Amino acid sequence: MAITDEDNGSTQEAVAVAPVIDQHHLLFLQSSDTPGSSLISVKLTGPKNYTLWSSTMRVSLLGKSKVGFVDGRYPKEKFPHVLHELWGKCNAIVLLWIMNYVSAELLSAMIYASSSHKVWMDLKETFDKVNGSRVLYLHRQIATLTQGLSSVSAYFSNLKELWAEFDALMP
Repeated sequence: MAITDEDNGSTQEAVAVAPVIDQHHLLFLQSSDTPGSSLISVKLTGPKNYTLWSSTMRVSLLGKSKVGFVDGRYPKEKFPHVLHELWGKCNAIVLLWIMNYVSAELLSAMIYASSSHKVWMDLKETFDKVNGSRVLYLHRQIATLTQGLSSVSAYFSNLKELWAEFDALMP
């Protein structure tokens, strides 16, 4: 769009200026927030490790102030139109983080997705099923766990891990 300066008759091109946001804004990206950032050490392979994967991923996204993209609190419509491009960039980064931590078999189902929230909810719907046999297994493991030759700290660490998974399956 051309703008004419009536005082001297010169014409200048108008340049769209991106809004400036600070590090406390929901859409702020740190210099380390790149698609290849190492967030977690677990890859989602299916229902067996979904609880561990989703919990770890959530904590990592919370640390990056981006968990609202996957839980639906930061929809594009929440932001003014001038920030929609920046929202798209943040959403793409979160989507790529999710894609980086799923197995190759699961990746093909989400490769054309445009919303990190939709991908997150699809994974939850697919894998977040209360598996009765897993609950029974954990209950049995908790009931029969003994210290044996383990140190006290190793024993309690194992017990705490079993209870954490049980609590995640049976809130």
